[in-house]
Amino acid sequence: MVNSLMMYGRNSGKKLKAVRIVKHAFEIVHLSTGNNPIQVLVEAIVNGAPREDSTRVGSAGTVRRQAVDVSPLRRVNQAIYLICTGARESAFRNIKSIAECLADEIVNASKNSGTSYAIKKKDEIERIARGNR
Repeated sequence: MVNSLMMYGRNSGKKLKAVRIVKHAFEIVHLSTGNNPIQVLVEAIVNGAPREDSTRVGSAGTVRRQAVDVSPLRRVNQAIYLICTGARESAFRNIKSIAECLADEIVNASKNSGTSYAIKKKDEIERIARGNR
């Protein structure tokens, strides 16, 4: 989670800043839900991970999309990436801090809420894969 937050733009390479953001987000999650923030994060990762994706298969110059199952490690990595991207986009040009946006994204993803960026993107990825079967 910390390494995924460190990517992109002016935050690249600033690990201490990313660790502080995650700590604050976990405190906000604990205050808002009353549950263990690590457990809430695990539920968010489980809910935000796409089960099916599509890949490019090329043969004889023609390229088409083929639906494939996603490996468990890629599911976890992609869920963390989607959660961090959603938090980053919601914090951009907004009064709320990145920690508050990350906490909101984690809580919404753990509840399988439609307002979560990770859940929206997961549904979109799986819908495209369903069309490419």
